[in-house]
Amino acid sequence: MHIDLEELTKIAVTAAQSAGKEIMNVYRSTDFGVEYKKDDSPLTKADQAGHDAIMAYLKDTGILVLSEEGKDIPYETRKDWDYFWMVDPLDGTKEFIKKSGEFTVNIALIHQGRSVIGVVYAPVLGWMYWGNGKEGGWKQEGGQEPIPLTFPEEDEIKTLVVSLSHQSPETKSFMENYPEADIISMGSSLKFMLLAEGKAQVYPRFAPTMEWDTAAAHGVVLAMGGQVVQVENNRPLEYNKENLLNPSFIASTVALKEE
Repeated sequence: MHIDLEELTKIAVTAAQSAGKEIMNVYRSTDFGVEYKKDDSPLTKADQAGHDAIMAYLKDTGILVLSEEGKDIPYETRKDWDYFWMVDPLDGTKEFIKKSGEFTVNIALIHQGRSVIGVVYAPVLGWMYWGNGKEGGWKQEGGQEPIPLTFPEEDEIKTLVVSLSHQSPETKSFMENYPEADIISMGSSLKFMLLAEGKAQVYPRFAPTMEWDTAAAHGVVLAMGGQVVQVENNRPLEYNKENLLNPSFIASTVALKEE
């Protein structure tokens, strides 16, 4: 299969914008249609509307899709996939319900366990981020011209970004290693985007996440030269595992202290 990263990135950006429009229609309505999954995580009309909008674009690429709101695909079926799209139509459903605006549409292209395209769109804020190995990372605000994303040159940890709703004892312990650092809290995959914009240097995550929560943002950070590594073995976070639950990880744009 011939893969054109630039063309596929454009398609993913358009798909994310389309999903954003559908999600915003629900966001402005009076009925979110909130339901709860078996794990008590919330689901709204916007999750499915976003999924349908994205699928309308990605199906034409001929590349298989693994989506949080799609059907469960057994590992035996997907373990040999070379390329596939990994999608979270609405990351940060709790933030959506709270109307904080800190939720995103996430689309990633995965190749042999690695995120090679990442698209993250925050429709309320009007922020669109994307990245791939050929073009690096980019941000577009509203209808303005896209600007390239680059990490600051200084190798210093000034700011940590942590989850708004998931602060574990391990997170607090990690934060104690950097007593001089400022702390920012934010919802959804926007935490990674603070790294992409140079507003933070490290995002430690010791609470549960799923692969579709991180794949798109990981792709943007990776395209810029950053890293997202597993805490237990310092290896890059991998995708399309048998169990789609992520291990604890640390995303960073600078060198970390040796433990």
